[in-house]
Amino acid sequence: MERHEEQLGARERSILALEGRGFPGPGTKERAIREELDLSPVHYYQLLNALLDDPRALAHAPVTVNRLRRVREARRGER
Repeated sequence: MERHEEQLGARERSILALEGRGFPGPGTKERAIREELDLSPVHYYQLLNALLDDPRALAHAPVTVNRLRRVREARRGER
C-alpha cells in the first residue's frame, strides 16, 4: 500500500465521514453540513469535489470516494 506523506486534516475526514452516512429526508444533509461542519452547502461541495481527486482521501475512505467518483462521472456523462 502506498504511503502518503501527509494525512487528511480533521475537516477533510469530517467531510468524508458525513458522506458515508445516510440521510432520511430532504434538507437533513444540508442541515448537518451547516451545524456539524459550519460550512455552507456550496463550499462543502466544492471541498468534497476537490477531495475526490486527492489520493489521501482515497486511502482514507476508498469505498466512499470510489462511490462518489462514479456518481460524479455519471453526472458528467449526462451533460
